Amino acid sequence: MGNNFTKKCLELGISPSITRKKIYEYLETSRNHPTVDDIYRDLIDSLPTLSKTTVYNVLNLFLEHNLVESINTSNNEKRYEIKDEGHSHFTCKICNTIYDVPKVSTSYDSTRIPGFTIENEQVNLIGICPDCMKKI
Repeated sequence: MGNNFTKKCLELGISPSITRKKIYEYLETSRNHPTVDDIYRDLIDSLPTLSKTTVYNVLNLFLEHNLVESINTSNNEKRYEIKDEGHSHFTCKICNTIYDVPKVSTSYDSTRIPGFTIENEQVNLIGICPDCMKKI
């Protein structure tokens, strides 16, 4: 992974610092749609000089260069994941787990929203996951 991240950074004109690499690796391996607080809490022991501001700045840099994307969940928490085409999200309203699910597309009549250019479509489904359904 390290060489791949370094190569991506150099191609994009980004310095592949240790902090950026650790945050990217965290997103790549955790796959849990973390918040800034999650990333900070889980990396502070291995990066003692890390600050939440640094996490925000690194994520914003990654967003600018299309390395990651942010998703908004039903409780308005901004979460992050490695940029990966082809899936939507399902959030369980009981356990708050966010699942990647096969891409769900919507169909809409563009004549009803004249003048708008759609650049990205995110579909977030909300309901109850199978594990929580068993407990009900």
